[in-house]
Amino acid sequence: MHEMECRVLSIQSHVVRGYVGNKSASFPLQVLGFEVDSINSVQFSNHTGYSHWKGQVLTADELHVLYEGIKLNNVNHYDYVLTGYTRDTSFLEMVVDIVQELKRANPNLVYVCDPVLGDHGSMYVPQILHPVYKNKVVPVADIITPNQFEAELLTGKNISTEKDAVEVMDLLHQMGPDTVVITSSDLPSRLGDRFLVSLGSQRIVMPDGTRKTQRIRMEVPKVDAVFVGTGDLFAAMLLAWTHHFPTDLKMACEKTFSVMHHVIKRTISYAHKMAGPGRRPTPAQLELRMVQSKADIEDPAIVIEATVL
Repeated sequence: MHEMECRVLSIQSHVVRGYVGNKSASFPLQVLGFEVDSINSVQFSNHTGYSHWKGQVLTADELHVLYEGIKLNNVNHYDYVLTGYTRDTSFLEMVVDIVQELKRANPNLVYVCDPVLGDHGSMYVPQILHPVYKNKVVPVADIITPNQFEAELLTGKNISTEKDAVEVMDLLHQMGPDTVVITSSDLPSRLGDRFLVSLGSQRIVMPDGTRKTQRIRMEVPKVDAVFVGTGDLFAAMLLAWTHHFPTDLKMACEKTFSVMHHVIKRTISYAHKMAGPGRRPTPAQLELRMVQSKADIEDPAIVIEATVL
């Protein structure tokens, strides 16, 4: 008997040119054998880091209409839901309704949520989204990938030590998700200031019913460039690799962070080659080299190792 197909409903942005949102998530998931059903929460010409961008935004009602179509045909059966950047509360609340309905149809459904609120102390979505994520979204999520700022916002607790980070991750577990990865933090790295620290925590129910928590820490090389779409790629890859290693967060994170490293490295060297010596690469030159990284996505050489805390 062949393994049942794994089907992902990905509700994210779409851009004509470049890689953010669904463009960042679909190809890598498909390469890894997942069926990806995409709902495009926006359709823009390109990401908003360019000087110009044009396009349309999907409303909560339009999202509902698309989901109704899927449901009427009785094909609303998913193993995963994946969501990222959203600016609209009613849209986000509709996503929660859809996730809850899909979970009733399949209690094993895993909802992977990147709770995008902001970074480095400032919010880049409307303030009103914060309570929606905190009270409605995170409680139905199974895997979340906040950065330090988002983890602090969601728990109301600051992180200044590794112990704080562990406490924040425990608080996030109590809110719902069994898997939490703090994708980047300001904690000092053991490898010096050219590295940043990421942390992960996974609650597992053992066969005998007892609970155990695996916590890990990674030292990730910093990159001196602004990339767009990396968070979306990260969440997609964490979905894929936790699917392959459901009780081994260390392995799943090593694979995920290593993919990120390979894609970013390829992108940087391309951008600098295109820009020429001493010139800053443009947003167009810094688009992720996704298609060119197909082999790394399929089978990443492990270049970032996790330490079990």
